[in-house]
Amino acid sequence: MTFAHRHPHRHRPAVPHPAPALSGVEAVVLDTDGVITDSARLHALAWQAAFDAFLRQYPPLRPDQRRPFDVDEDYPRFVDGKSRQDGAAAFLASRGIAPEPALVRDVAADKDTRYVERLRQQDVLAFPGTVRLLRALRRAGMPLAAASASRHARELLTRAGVLSLFDALVDGGEAARLGLPGKPAPDLFLEAARRLGVPAPRTAVVEDALAGVEAGRRGGFGLVIGVDRTALPDGSAELLRHGAQLVVHDLGELLTGEAPE
Repeated sequence: MTFAHRHPHRHRPAVPHPAPALSGVEAVVLDTDGVITDSARLHALAWQAAFDAFLRQYPPLRPDQRRPFDVDEDYPRFVDGKSRQDGAAAFLASRGIAPEPALVRDVAADKDTRYVERLRQQDVLAFPGTVRLLRALRRAGMPLAAASASRHARELLTRAGVLSLFDALVDGGEAARLGLPGKPAPDLFLEAARRLGVPAPRTAVVEDALAGVEAGRRGGFGLVIGVDRTALPDGSAELLRHGAQLVVHDLGELLTGEAPE
């Protein structure tokens, strides 16, 4: 009996590569919450608890403005991607409450306390598709930066085990130190691109928040990618309207040469 000569290398799984959509850029800047780590839900729940407690204590005059905070509608529209102060001010204004500095500070502080409590009680995970894309980009020699309005971004990335994949990180603490305005101003992303040494027109921005994709558009970035992880029927369309040029539901979609899950 004879046996055919075997070639083990023929059976090795294909190594995934960045998709052609990324071929025109020289660096990538990624938002943290909701893009890299599954932590946006913790922010949303903390905002919900803080705002609902505030509305119970200070109910708006109009009955139609007394409705509780809606995670699916209010979170992406008013607070997602913004600094705590900007998000608190935007939501209070939407309920007919003058966003006086003292009120904004109190609500923002309450939200942060509730968020940290949740963060300490739960694991922080990175999205598998995002990790695969980050590793493929590093193999291709692409400079990578993480950017976030949150002061907890470094802790999140460390606990998720992905901090080492990035060449630079600009978080909320750095933004405050440098006096950078929050999204939809593009300054956070522009600072991240500056640290990578690549001009904005040759850099891609990856965001899941409406304010974030708008910031990418305002900053003149070469490619603005929206990540739609919502269950809303118009989620992708909203990202496109605010400045995304391409929308995916998972960053694994930006890879070629890997078998579908």
